[in-house]
Amino acid sequence: MASIKVITRTYPRLVSRLSVGALYVLMGVAATDCGYALAGTGSFLPSYINTIGVPTFTNRTTVFNLETQLTEKVRSEFIGRGRYEVLPEAGGVDALLTGEVVGVSIVPASFTDQQLASRYIVTMTVSVELTDLRENRVLWDNPGLMFRQEYEAQTGANPLDPAAFFTQDLNALDRMSTDFARTIVSSILEAF
Repeated sequence: MASIKVITRTYPRLVSRLSVGALYVLMGVAATDCGYALAGTGSFLPSYINTIGVPTFTNRTTVFNLETQLTEKVRSEFIGRGRYEVLPEAGGVDALLTGEVVGVSIVPASFTDQQLASRYIVTMTVSVELTDLRENRVLWDNPGLMFRQEYEAQTGANPLDPAAFFTQDLNALDRMSTDFARTIVSSILEAF
């Protein structure tokens, strides 16, 4: 113990450099063994899956064309990843992604001084399932995926009906469906 004190007092820079060097070595070993990879580059899906069928989602809400927009965005996101062929049908594919929009609700999140809504929270609930058709087993599913976004109120509008809200603010629907597609595809491919 006394020899350590003598070394640290006599050669403080050497001890400091050795400590930093040891820290770098430990970090390097930890990084190679932890299993981390760059997001979007890997896939936990079996190697024999080359084609994914993504038929149009089912829509149980009153929001017109919501299922079409969500399905198109999910297909585009898979195609953008570049590894899989995406088909709009359920047959002749290695895996099948199905989805059902269960509900959409809009509630005011903040108000102006005149007690008018200035921001809304849109919540969408979707059931999604990816099935390996070769092995006839579910690879990934989320029966109650809730997706929330906040949006500024449109001038002169008071839409608590989701159909009216998305009719007035088509950009909100586009942003929400893009974020939804990225979340779903990342969750499937990166096994989160």
